[in-house]
Amino acid sequence: MAVGTDLARDLAGIVGDDHVRIDEGALTAYSRDATPLFHARPQAVVLPGSTEEVAAVLRYATAHGIPVVPRGAGSNLCAGTVPLSGGIVLVLTRLDKLLEISSEELLARAQTGVTTATLASAAAAKGLLYAPDPGSHTVSTIGGNVATCAGGLRGLKYGVTRNYVLGLEAVLPTGEIIRTGGRLWKDVAGYDLTRLLTGSEGTLAVITEATVALLPAPAETGTGVAYFDTLADASRAVTAVIAAGVVPATLEFLDRKCIQAVEEFAGLGLRKDAGALLLFGDDGSADNVEDNLARIGNICQANGALEVTLAENVARAEALLAARRCSLPALSRLGSLTILEDATVPRHRMAAMVDRIDRIADQYDLRIATFGHAGDGNLHPTCVLDPDDDEGADRAHLAFAEIFAAAIELDGTITGEHGVGAAKLPYLTDRLGDDQVALLRRIKKAFDPAGILNPGKLGS
Repeated sequence: MAVGTDLARDLAGIVGDDHVRIDEGALTAYSRDATPLFHARPQAVVLPGSTEEVAAVLRYATAHGIPVVPRGAGSNLCAGTVPLSGGIVLVLTRLDKLLEISSEELLARAQTGVTTATLASAAAAKGLLYAPDPGSHTVSTIGGNVATCAGGLRGLKYGVTRNYVLGLEAVLPTGEIIRTGGRLWKDVAGYDLTRLLTGSEGTLAVITEATVALLPAPAETGTGVAYFDTLADASRAVTAVIAAGVVPATLEFLDRKCIQAVEEFAGLGLRKDAGALLLFGDDGSADNVEDNLARIGNICQANGALEVTLAENVARAEALLAARRCSLPALSRLGSLTILEDATVPRHRMAAMVDRIDRIADQYDLRIATFGHAGDGNLHPTCVLDPDDDEGADRAHLAFAEIFAAAIELDGTITGEHGVGAAKLPYLTDRLGDDQVALLRRIKKAFDPAGILNPGKLGS
C-alpha cells in the first residue's frame, strides 16, 4: 500500500483535506499517549466528523491491510492508543455532540468525543449524577472511558463505567455500523455485546456513541480525613468500615511518601508525620451523610487513627479531594520521569500489597510511592526516576513485573482500571491463563478478520 501523500489523498477523499494530518508535528504528537516509555510513529492522523466517515475509513483500512488505532484524548495510562504497527491514528474528538439528557428516563446519549466532565456537568444542571469519576475526567472522553472501562474515586459505592453503559453505537473493522443495547436497564436479547465492547480497548470496534445511565443527584455530600501511623492500621479501618455496613462514596488512601509530596506541592495542611491517610466521603440525605461520616470517623479512631477531621465546609472538602487528585502531579515534580501503574488486590490484603511494593522498590533502588482506592483495593504504585539515573527505566520495568506478580499471588489482578494496552500485555497470560487468552484471540478474529484494529494489544 502506498504511504505518505497517496494515503493522505485517499483519506482526504473520505474526511476532507483539513482532517488528515501527515505533517511532522502531528505524527510526533500522536505517536504517544499519557503512558511514559511507549511511542510509535503513525503514517497518518485522521479526524472523522461522523459515524459514516469512521465506517468509510475502516472499510478502506481493511481493504488495504492498514492498521487503525482509535483514540480519544489519549489520557490513558496503558499505552492503549500508541500505534505500535504504524498505520492510521483515528482521532474521534470531533464527534463531540451531547445528544440528549433525559430526566424522565435517567439517561444520556453522547458521541464518543464528549468529555466526562462535560457530560457530568450537563447532568448536574438537571439535578442528575453521572457516577463514573475517573481522575482524568476533565480531559478524558466518554468513548475512551467506555473503551477502557474507566474507574475513579466513586467506584466503591457506584461502580465503574460498565455499570452505566446501556447501549453503544459502534463500527466494526469491516465497516458495518451496529447498535448494541439501547435505552433499557433490562435487555437480554442475544449476547451482551455492550459489555463485551466496554473495556475492549479499541481492539474489536470503534465506539462512536454511548447511551449511559444517570442517577438522581444526592442532596448532600461530606468529606473527612483520618491519619494513621501505618497503612496496615488504615487497611484494618477500611475493612471495619465495610464490615459495619457503611459503603462510602469515597474511600481513598495515600501512603507516607504521597502525603509528603502532596503537602510540599499544594500546602493543604496535611500531617506529614503520618504513615497513611484515608480520605473518606459520602453522599445522600443530610441526615445519612452526617451519620455515616460520624460512624466512619469513630471506626477509624477505634482502629488506631492518630486524628480524624471532618470538612467543615464545601471549600475544605474540595481541598481534601484535591489532595487525592493532585497525587500524580505532586509526585511528578520530584523526578524527570514518572511511571504510574495500577494493580488491585482484595481489600484485606491492601497493606500486604503495599509492603510488597515497598520491598520491591528497595530491591531495585527505586522511589515508589503508592496511593489509590482503598475501598476496592485498587492501588497506584508510582515510580519517580531521577534525571541522572540512566538505568532507572530498566529497573522500573523489572520492579513492576514483580509488583504485578505479587498482585496475582495475593488473589488480585494486574489492572483494576487503567487497562492492559501495550504496557501490561506481557503479563496478561499470567493473569488469565493460556486458554482464556486463546479465547480472546478467537473473539478478536471474529470481529476483526483482517487484524487491522489496534494490533499489538488485546487479542493479538
